[in-house]
Amino acid sequence: MTAAADPVKLMKQEVGKAAAALVKSGSIVGLGTGSTTAYTIQFLGDRLKSGELKDIVGIPTSFQSEVLAKQYGVPLTTLDAIDHIDIAIDGADEVDPQKNLIKGGGAAHTREKVVDYLAEQFIVVVDSGKLVDRLGSSFAVPVEVIPMAMTPVINAIKKLGGKPELRMGVKKAGPVITDQGNMVLDVTFDSIDDPINLEKTLNNIPGVLENGIFVNCVDLVLIGEVKDGKPLVREL
Repeated sequence: MTAAADPVKLMKQEVGKAAAALVKSGSIVGLGTGSTTAYTIQFLGDRLKSGELKDIVGIPTSFQSEVLAKQYGVPLTTLDAIDHIDIAIDGADEVDPQKNLIKGGGAAHTREKVVDYLAEQFIVVVDSGKLVDRLGSSFAVPVEVIPMAMTPVINAIKKLGGKPELRMGVKKAGPVITDQGNMVLDVTFDSIDDPINLEKTLNNIPGVLENGIFVNCVDLVLIGEVKDGKPLVREL
């Protein structure tokens, strides 16, 4: 199927393009991870090549976003070299009506949280299928754990009412290993009534590096939809 005949792919491109259009010259940009933000990075590169955008640098949130930035000609820097981030653009696995998120489907949520929370403006790009009434409705909470602490962390999460499952690799024997060299538990809860407190509670378990609940950090959500075979972008 070609891109022209694939409305879902076109919709992701349009959302990525809409987010890239919000970046101004001279900005320090957090570069998120995932299929939709990949298009944002591509369109940032296009704007740089055309001369429409100048003097931006990117902070990648994963090896994937670093590779894409180099591929599309987006200059990169590090958190050591800058004192702020103007705008971060990233995807999400779930978005609730309060703009709280679950992220971490790509196991990059630790780096994403560092970059996204630092940004003066944080924009989320998703398709409408990621919208939920309550977090945890369709996606487990990813929890990054240092390997030596796996068993005590699992036991602590079970006491909180969570059902943890070690994320296993695809086309790889053994568990998924993050860019930090850790493992990921995907934790299912019957109900997440208080995401703000659950985010803190999970992170207070010794051995947990970070979890995928993002609260009180999103400024704008760009939502892609396909209606009558045509891609549309709306804001939340």
